[in-house]
Amino acid sequence: MANSAASGTVKVRLVKGLRGCQWSHRLSVKALGLNKINDVRELKDSPQVRGLINQLHYLVRVES
Repeated sequence: MANSAASGTVKVRLVKGLRGCQWSHRLSVKALGLNKINDVRELKDSPQVRGLINQLHYLVRVES
């Protein structure tokens, strides 16, 4: 975890499917660059990305 904090990035994994979720949340998942379950993206740690992660807390997992 210290490694990702030092580099200023955060790894995000989509752990749940998008069926039954709100349309705006689907758009937020696309904004993070996630397409399928278990997709992982390493994104720059910014307030905008953290806000999307907080909105999608039930769909994504932050990894070290």
